[in-house]
Formats: sequence, C-alpha cells, structure tokens
Amino acid sequence: MSRIRRLPETLVNRIAAGEVVERPAAAVKELVENAIDAGARQVDVVLGAGGRSLIAVTDDGIGMDADDLELAIERHATSKLADDDLVEIDTLGFRGEALPSIGAVARLRITSRRRGADTALEIAVEGGIRAPVKPASGPPGTRVEVRDLFYATPARLKFLKAERTETQAVADALRRLAMAYPEIGFSLADGERRIFAFRPETGSGAEARLARLGRIMGRDFAANALEIEAERDLLRLEGHAGLPTLNRGTAQHQYLFVNGRPVRDRLMQGVVRAAYQDFLARDRHPMVALFLTVPARLVDVNVHPAKAEVRFRDPQLVRGLIIGALRHALAEAGHRAATALGGVGALGGVGPLGTVNQAVLPATAPRPVPGAVGAGQDSLWSAARAAAAGVLPDRPDPQAAARATAFWAPPVNEAVRPHELADRGVAAPAPPAARGAAPADHVADEATRAHPLGAALAQLHDTYILAETRDGLVVVDQHAAHERLVYERMKRHMAEAGVPSQGLLLPEVVELDEAVADGLLRRAAELGRLGLEIEAFGPGAVLVRGVPALLGRVDAQGLVRDLGDEIAEYDEALALADRLEAVCATMACHGSVRAGRRLTVPEMNALLREMEITPHSGQCNHGRPTWVSLDRAAIERLFGRR
Repeated sequence: MSRIRRLPETLVNRIAAGEVVERPAAAVKELVENAIDAGARQVDVVLGAGGRSLIAVTDDGIGMDADDLELAIERHATSKLADDDLVEIDTLGFRGEALPSIGAVARLRITSRRRGADTALEIAVEGGIRAPVKPASGPPGTRVEVRDLFYATPARLKFLKAERTETQAVADALRRLAMAYPEIGFSLADGERRIFAFRPETGSGAEARLARLGRIMGRDFAANALEIEAERDLLRLEGHAGLPTLNRGTAQHQYLFVNGRPVRDRLMQGVVRAAYQDFLARDRHPMVALFLTVPARLVDVNVHPAKAEVRFRDPQLVRGLIIGALRHALAEAGHRAATALGGVGALGGVGPLGTVNQAVLPATAPRPVPGAVGAGQDSLWSAARAAAAGVLPDRPDPQAAARATAFWAPPVNEAVRPHELADRGVAAPAPPAARGAAPADHVADEATRAHPLGAALAQLHDTYILAETRDGLVVVDQHAAHERLVYERMKRHMAEAGVPSQGLLLPEVVELDEAVADGLLRRAAELGRLGLEIEAFGPGAVLVRGVPALLGRVDAQGLVRDLGDEIAEYDEALALADRLEAVCATMACHGSVRAGRRLTVPEMNALLREMEITPHSGQCNHGRPTWVSLDRAAIERLFGRR
C-alpha cells in the first residue's frame, strides 16, 4: 500500500457531495433551508430535466455581500452557529458543506443582494474551481443556480431515477418544508408548468398550519383533522391528526417535524400505529402531521449528513408524549367520523354535488364511560382484550342498557359456536331473546328527536336504521355500530380484569439475541398484564411460563420472537396486542347485531342511545363510519327548495 496522503480539496468536496447531495431533491432541500434561515418570505424553485440540467432557488431573504459570498462556498463556513455552540442550534442546519459540495460536482452560480444595497453581486463555482466575485443585477435576496448536476462525477448520473421521479422527490421535499413554515410562500415549476404555488397563510398558529396542511394533504384532511396540543417536561407537541375513518393504504401521509425540521423517524410508524390501534385495520394508516418542539440540548440534529434524522436524549419521553396526545385527541373526538370517505360523510352527511354539511352533532363531546379506553386510560395494554369470563359489565346508564339487552344476544344461527369460545376460555353467549316483528309506523316524539342521533323511524333493507333529528336525517349501519358498542364493553372489562394467562405444562425456552432478550424482559410486567408470562433464563434467552388464554393454541416461540423484534424496532409489543385485538374484534363481530336482522323501534332507539354514550362510536373497529347524516338544508337543496 502507498503512504497516507492528504486528498486534494476538489476530491474532498466531491466525496462530501456524495453524502449531502445524493440526488436533486437533496440539493433543493439544502438550498431552501438556507433561504428559510435567511428570513425569506417567498421561495421559488425552478427545475430543468428533474434537476439534472437546472435547479434555481430564488428567495427574498437578507442577501449577502462580497465577503459573505466568498465564505459561502468555503467548507465549514456558516452563519448559523452562534458562539461556536454545537448544542444550542436554532436554525435548520449548519454543516457548511452544501454549497461547496454542490459546486464541486456541478456548475454553481450565486447572485445575491443585501437588503438596502444598491447592486447585486455574483460568484460562480464550476467543478470546484471558483471565479472571483463580480457585480451583477438582481432584486434583494439570493438566487442560486445549479446547472448540470453531477457533470463532474458522471458515474453518479447513472443512479438517478427518471425525470418524473426526481421531480416528484423534489416536490415532496419542498412540500414538507412548506408544511413547517405556513407563513412563507413556496412555488415549484419545471420550466413548462407550475407544479404548485402556496401563498403565505394568513392568521397564526394552528389556524395557519391547518390551512397549509389542507392545501398539501387535501381538503378532506383539513375538514377531518383533530388538533393536537400537548406538553410534557419541556417538550411541546402540536399539529393535526386525521379521524380514523380518514385513512390510507400506506403510511406516506404521516409527517413528523422536530424544531421546524422535517425528519423521517423510523419509530414514527410504530408510535402512530400504537395510538390508532383500536380504530383501524392493520393494513390501513391514518394521516397525521405532528410538530415537536424540543430544547436544543435534548436533541441532536446532526447525526445524519443530510439532516434527515435526529436523535433524542430521551426517546421514551417523546414516544409517550405523541401516543398520549393522539389518544387524547381521539377520545375527545367522541362520535366524530370523517366527513369525506369515498364521497360520503359521517358528520354532516353529503349535500348536492358532493358538498358536505357539518352541523348535525352538537359540539359537546359524548359523556365518557368510566374505565373505558380513551376516557382516561393511558396504557396500550388496556386497549387489548376483554370478556375473560364472557360477561360484559353494565354501562353507567342502566336504563339504556336495559333497553338494549333484548337484542345484544345474536340469533342462534349467527352466534359463535360454543366450542370455539370454549377453546379461548370464554363462556358461550346466552340464548337470544324473542324478537319483535318489523317496526310499525312510528311518530317520533320531540324529546327523542332532541337526542344527537335522533329518533328511530324505520329499518332500511334490514341493515340500516333511519332516524329523525330536529334538523335532519341520520342513517346508521346497525352491525358496524353495535360491533363498536360490544368491543368497547369488552375493552372495559379487559382493563378492569386483565387478560387471563394459560400456564404451559412444559415452559418453553426461547433463545434470542442478548439485546432483544433484555428488551423483552424490561417489558415483562406489561406483557404479564396481557397474559404473557416470561422470565430471564440466562444470557440471550427467556423462559415462557404462560400465554394469553384468549389466543388458544399459540406458537410461543414465534410469538416471543415477533415481540422481541417489534420491541427492538418500535419499543412496543404490537404483535401481542394485535393478536389479542383480533380475537376481541372477532368476538365483538359475532356477538353483535348483524345486517339482515329486523329490529323493533324500541330496539333501534336503544341502540342509538347507547351509541351516544359510547366512546369512538363514530367508527367501527376497522375504521369505517357507523353513521352518516343529512341536514334539512341539504335535503331541501336536493328538492330545489333552496
């Protein structure tokens, strides 16, 4: 081997460019962050060939003078590090490598004019070779042009995606920054068309943020977002989270910002999944945008060359804050469901031409049920399972419970088979009560119509309940609604009685990586409340003494390994909670009123009253709405009366 030598400056910059600017989107992100730190109120980006031939970023910030321009293209030169303090960082970045790195692999030209200066100045760097500063023309602010990206490292061009893909990546990076700074205007064009343009939002705080999120994530999100606001131990969390009924097939619409920086945190998906666990099927994902403010000394923003990741000093505190805030918001939402789910609304219904009216339910939240999940319980484990003895506890309102008792038991041919429940340690349901005939003509009295969900009038296709309110019509999916009611009761019982454990005749030893085993044992007490009894069995091994009885026959080895992987990845035992939830949801489904079953008017009214006092009754266990409504004004528009 040859002797150690110092690499040329141009080669050093090209190596740095490979870490900081791996594609056009990364270059745009660095340049726009510089513009934001410079106090810009408007940032405009223009691309050519997806960023290969041209990236132009123009801002109206404070600008630079000749000395600033000379230093801006030097490595590790920055204006963002006050008093050389690497801890108290209140800007979007300070690594000082972006501009010289870009100049090392492309043709870079910076034109800038300080506010109040008579003329602009310009400096150029081409393949690492710089030209002197010279006078130029331009408005106050800065314009950075990057042409022929990676021309000095042509092998890098082979790894770029198609032009359309690179443009989409730039758009995504710019939209994320636009979410965090609603007071700034952003635009993106590709030379032929303007892809988007966001004006600075009026107002301040949550109002401006929600307006910007609505422009980026869609009007449906703005109409169905829950405001998030929570503080804990110097940490502050703000933002918005979509109702469970507004969900997507991927987690792409989940955004996290830390001190104004968009970050891609690998734990984010696990945190959100844990918070929404009771409300969505496993293959559906909610839409959230969360903005976390953390004291600078409690977060490291420079663990990633492109500043795409951060590291928290106390990640458990951050996780607890996010999960608690999301669950609290979902509990406060009460009966709300998305106003737009495939064009159908649950809070306000659908008016002519798809318009949605949002004034049916009163603004007051439903009365919480003591002990129910989402009404004061702040533990993932209380959201798991129920009905250990097959007995559902009474509700706080005995009259409402009495009215509903007659039809809670399923018909014989729809009940869960007794031997299936016996395998899970659950008693079989009682025989069904006698059923009434089809509902007779009924005139709703004023007192009953005054309830939020109104007075039952009839059944439609033996599946949907039609109810009259003081100002409109409500349609309830009887099976989805009752499934939620039964499920909430089962959860309440689970929270109070816990999950019974089935002891193993021969305890099983599971060998794991030592770090994974330690993670499992740290959560042994919480796992025990879910019915899984484990203990240490030497380095890198755990002994399984009992498994949740509700799961019946279970592969203890596979379950423990899955839990170990999830705790290592997400720091949550989601696999066990998911399995218990699946059993509980199945029992709730089989034990609820089915579609196709006729109900009497008193039975329907009992179901409506029970919905009004049950948390989260606006959606079933799979995130679908349980009811929709149409107010009188919308009905009159349908018939041309308005």
